[in-house]
Amino acid sequence: MNTEAVQVDERAGINLKPSSRQSEPYSIQAPVESGKTVGDITVPDPIFSCRNVDVYYGEKHAIKKVGIDIAKNQVLAMIGPSGCGKSTFLRCLNRMNDTIPSARVEGSIMLDGKDIHDKKQDVVQLRARVGMVFQKPNPFPKSIYENVAYGPRIHGLAGDRVELDEIVHGSLQRAGLWEEVKDRLDHPGTSLSGGQQQRLCIARTIAVNPEVILMDEPCSALDPIATARIEDLMEELRQSYAIAIVTHSMQQAARVSQRTAYFHLGDLIEVGETDRIFTNPRHKLTEDYITGRFG
Repeated sequence: MNTEAVQVDERAGINLKPSSRQSEPYSIQAPVESGKTVGDITVPDPIFSCRNVDVYYGEKHAIKKVGIDIAKNQVLAMIGPSGCGKSTFLRCLNRMNDTIPSARVEGSIMLDGKDIHDKKQDVVQLRARVGMVFQKPNPFPKSIYENVAYGPRIHGLAGDRVELDEIVHGSLQRAGLWEEVKDRLDHPGTSLSGGQQQRLCIARTIAVNPEVILMDEPCSALDPIATARIEDLMEELRQSYAIAIVTHSMQQAARVSQRTAYFHLGDLIEVGETDRIFTNPRHKLTEDYITGRFG
């Protein structure tokens, strides 16, 4: 992005756009205090409601007092420089950080009004409700069919082979992969191209009827054509699921999301509707990042 897209008149304190349109002066010039995010962190009827979330890796304070809601039937894009805490926060939402011995998570993370850290919470069931698609496609060393059937089988979602076939067909169809693989379901999942493998992983995720899909840079290893297919798929899937995506591509965030959250050094700096974040950010750090001044 052009680093000179926004010029600052120091005397007037007004941002001058290329069109000569004047926007409001920055409302805040310095990093916000932890937990003091610019913008409205709430949404009506959220699927996730997070408040004062802190994450520590040993002595390192990786996430600081983050509070945000995640809406149903929307895509939330999390952007920010490398190492700012985006993926760490994403992993909090289905307790993937539990797998890291040095990690400690504090604060409130509510899924449909229930604390995901409650002692009664079955983590396996949580991860079925909140599925994750990783940066690098990771199909199981099984056939295409068995990759998708694995989750429904272990969760008892299919009473017989006919029901399992229907789940596999429906999941591959929704992931936009059925027509490409219907004649080779017994082939290894690893035999597919990178973009197809990623769609297979998405089919595997939605086969267990999740409520939320988490995506950690799902297109970073893909070519532009495969990336476009995944982005189109996200638009379709959000009609049924809440989606939270971590991305380093601001163009992708602008294309696929309805809300955007900007992270910086473990703080959630600003959150708001995607159009507003990219056209009229309210915090200087946000504007500096999206105009390419750093990051």
